[in-house]
Amino acid sequence: MQVASYLKLSVGVALATIALKTGAWWWTGSVSLAADALESLVNLAGAMFALAMVSIAARPPDEEHPFGHHKAEFFSGGFEGVLIIAAGLGIAWAAAHRLMDPQPVEGLGLGLALAVISSALNGGLAWAMLRKAREHRSMALEADARHLFTDVWTSAAVVAGLIGVWFTGWLWLDPLLALLVSLNILREGVHLIWRASQGLMDEALDAPSQAAIHEVLARFTQADPVRFDHIVSRHAGQRRFVDLHMHMPANWSLGQAAALRNAVERALMQAVPGLRASIQLLPSDVEAHFDDPKDLM
Repeated sequence: MQVASYLKLSVGVALATIALKTGAWWWTGSVSLAADALESLVNLAGAMFALAMVSIAARPPDEEHPFGHHKAEFFSGGFEGVLIIAAGLGIAWAAAHRLMDPQPVEGLGLGLALAVISSALNGGLAWAMLRKAREHRSMALEADARHLFTDVWTSAAVVAGLIGVWFTGWLWLDPLLALLVSLNILREGVHLIWRASQGLMDEALDAPSQAAIHEVLARFTQADPVRFDHIVSRHAGQRRFVDLHMHMPANWSLGQAAALRNAVERALMQAVPGLRASIQLLPSDVEAHFDDPKDLM
């Protein structure tokens, strides 16, 4: 199943959980269940926006976007983070009012059953989506999966709290739990926005990928009279990039140098899936100085 198919499934599951959680809230009058239902609305909006961004990211390069449209997925992560924060603030506002004026909750048996069913749906989908996101390095799918996991933990906390209300009769547990849920939601929203912003700012590749790149270059350095420097990397959605200089003996022919560069590029792209390598050829006695003041202007 492709990334877009998972997001379409996420839209369907969001609609189902909205119906289940809204029914649980209507049946019990619980503010924490109302908060849980509100987060599912955010899930729906986030999944629909993520689906749109994944479709844009899949477009091939064109004249205006010669490197492709892969960064569109980072907008999805940022947008979903904003939605999560908005939902968290709304939940906190409703919980604070109910904390000042606790209200009884009724029909907890059916309400809790509906909440558990919706949580199971979200948990199963989130687990599958996160595995697929890591496989395809999809920020949009990862953001949606992590949001669903947040929803699962939210529902679990709500169910636990309502069981506490059921057995103790402490009505203030319901709004207090909703308030704690809102804080967790806000934390996840801030995390998603931070991840998206780092991607849009051309953050370097993760440590394992960089280690794999240096390991490949070290093998060629040991086997041939070449050296590599000015190694810089970045990632844009599912695509990864590395730029570097390969210094070789000045008496090498262009064909000999090009053949080795081709071998290095293939080895790098095999070691790091989704990588695109750009290698500039330079004689061993020539250096490039990118830190000169004139180059920074």
